[in-house]
Amino acid sequence: MAAESAHPRTRLDDNFASPIRFSLMAALVDDVELDFGTLAHILQVGDSALSKAIAHLQSVGYLFARKGYVGSRPRTWVHATAAGRKAFAGHVDALRAIVALGGQSL
Repeated sequence: MAAESAHPRTRLDDNFASPIRFSLMAALVDDVELDFGTLAHILQVGDSALSKAIAHLQSVGYLFARKGYVGSRPRTWVHATAAGRKAFAGHVDALRAIVALGGQSL
């Protein structure tokens, strides 16, 4: 008897379990760099929640945050790393596989 393959949920990445972290990666998936204010506006989240999401994803190597100035005002720009884009793509593929399983008969 052949071993059954693992359920696709085992391929989900817990780093994207938070809706804010998931949405953040989705906003950056096309290898774009966005500033903090733009991300907060797009994701409709407060500064604290966004800052925590960025810090978490940066700590696992999925994002890179670059700090600088526009005039005398500090700014933070964020972009996904190659590892982050790959991990997010795998997570989305696992979600699609889970949905596809829902339509199959046992």
